[in-house]
Amino acid sequence: MKKLFSIIIALAVTFTVKAQWVNNPVTNTFLANTSTDAGEIYIATCPNGDTYLQWSSFVGGNGWAPTLQRINSLGEPQWDNDGVHPSYHQMASWSQGFAMAATSDGAVVTCFATEAGHTVATKINPDGSYAWGEQGITLFDGYGESRTELLAGDDGGVWALGTSVDLGNIYVCYIEANGTLNPTITISDDSGKLCMFGLMVPAPNNNVFVVYEKEQWAYTYFYEKDIRVVGYSKDGTQISDDVQLMSPLTIGGSYTHYVVPDGLGGAYVYIWHPAGQGGSFNTYVFHFNQNGASTILDLNGIPVHSTDPANFYLNAYATVDPVSHDLIIAYRQTDEQFQSESRVYVNRFNETGERLWNEGFVVVEENGQTHSDILIDAFEYGGGYTVFYTEGDGYYSTVKAMGINDNGTQIWNTTMSSNSYPRTMCRNNCGYLEGQNIIAWVNVSSGGLYGQNIGLNGEMGEITPPTPPTPCYPPTNFEGEAYYNPETQISAAILSWTAPDPLPLHYNLYCEETKEIIEIDAEYTSYYIEREPGDYIFKLTAWYEDCESDFAHSPNGENYLIIEIPSHESVAEIEYDEIVKIVEIYNINGQLTNTSNINDLNQGVYIIKGVTESGKMVVRKIIR
Repeated sequence: MKKLFSIIIALAVTFTVKAQWVNNPVTNTFLANTSTDAGEIYIATCPNGDTYLQWSSFVGGNGWAPTLQRINSLGEPQWDNDGVHPSYHQMASWSQGFAMAATSDGAVVTCFATEAGHTVATKINPDGSYAWGEQGITLFDGYGESRTELLAGDDGGVWALGTSVDLGNIYVCYIEANGTLNPTITISDDSGKLCMFGLMVPAPNNNVFVVYEKEQWAYTYFYEKDIRVVGYSKDGTQISDDVQLMSPLTIGGSYTHYVVPDGLGGAYVYIWHPAGQGGSFNTYVFHFNQNGASTILDLNGIPVHSTDPANFYLNAYATVDPVSHDLIIAYRQTDEQFQSESRVYVNRFNETGERLWNEGFVVVEENGQTHSDILIDAFEYGGGYTVFYTEGDGYYSTVKAMGINDNGTQIWNTTMSSNSYPRTMCRNNCGYLEGQNIIAWVNVSSGGLYGQNIGLNGEMGEITPPTPPTPCYPPTNFEGEAYYNPETQISAAILSWTAPDPLPLHYNLYCEETKEIIEIDAEYTSYYIEREPGDYIFKLTAWYEDCESDFAHSPNGENYLIIEIPSHESVAEIEYDEIVKIVEIYNINGQLTNTSNINDLNQGVYIIKGVTESGKMVVRKIIR
């Protein structure tokens, strides 16, 4: 948060220096010059390991404005100590929700609202030059003059979001890597409700989900608001229904939601609020899948902790386990009466809203200090998490980090910055890449942007990248069809897929209706399973020595199959032409044989797929 009490520029360091990450929590690593009132610090890391940092402060005559610095993986600043400052535009003298995103082609995009009432995006190349010109690109046909957001695409472009100054409309568009603008999407409400606080997460195929709030005034400082999600493609086409995640609730207007992608094309959403005027604060979790459909039935959300009138559970920050895709959420507990106690908890949720760690684990006990600025990140290959937090008297603070394994048990505890002074912390951290994570802050006493790296074992300074695990690739092209034989009245599903490379130890086939998990040998890429008529949902994974893959996707992008097996009465009578060409032969377990000649088969029951005299493709069971 910005410190608005001062606009005096106090530069911490004025000479050019390059410094590798230090491992001394007393000094930390200098990254850039800033004024003492700098704030809104964002961090983003590129695939090549370079990290961009952005902060805003009162610079010259153009109000609050963003400045950026680029550092390499060693913590060495790559630009001038004063950073790169797009100074062409006049900024309003208050925060406009500056946004920043590192792009897949190694550049960075900054987005901000100008005093003239426009939203502008500027792309900066790794060498500090302006890819779209220093003046950038005006977005949303000149609208969207308030709060901004950015989301990197997978082709060097970015999704950009802005909000009208009256908070009535949300504007979204995709900017191609070369600066070409796609059509502007407008999200509004016909009844006059406010559409605001839009956040974006990736949808499959470089599309986007927008998670936003609809609000209308209820009474002083309180609004009736709900949370919704809707998906769009780059050309502006709506690709999913506008779905309600949280039912309307009257809460303080300042309590807004946060989102984190689940790694499967959907996302988790969470928000803390006092359940009405004078209610008890708690944090509530929601989830939607890759189709934009809510997967948690309770539209009030699932609380991170049982509601307790004597305590508040808020200030949450979340990450997603890269293996299980569960949400891991850290939050602060304070006593309701004085808000003097301060503990930090972590809890775990799956996509259906199960609270897997019950009331969570305490990772930082109440010790008479205030714990705030909570961040959490999963280890890049799974197996644990790092919780970051500041500890102090509410003004002077130190920075600490704690490693936690998958069972919620502490595995290390590191003081990252032991000098106690007032600081403005980063709004996010970059996540683990090649074994290290980075956080940053501004020294409010003397100015200067400082940062520190930390490894998977809690070490700082020089960090050895971990050895990547064996890839856990899922099968692909998961397909299936129903089978029914009127003569025998046997119905079944025949499933097939493409094997990943390398081959797994085996496959797991999940049948949702019967809660079965069927293990299939890795040498097979098909399966025959008899079922009574009805609708069945199947999911398929590959099982390796160290991990189970994500669910296999069908050719149309879904991570499941719905097979409709018709009833005996609804199947039209089939003429039984003789099969003249055998296409495939399966054994009774649905495993494809290596022959299309019946005479090569041993005794047993087989499924034959073939073409009849009339040209029909049929599936039949035979006994050899």
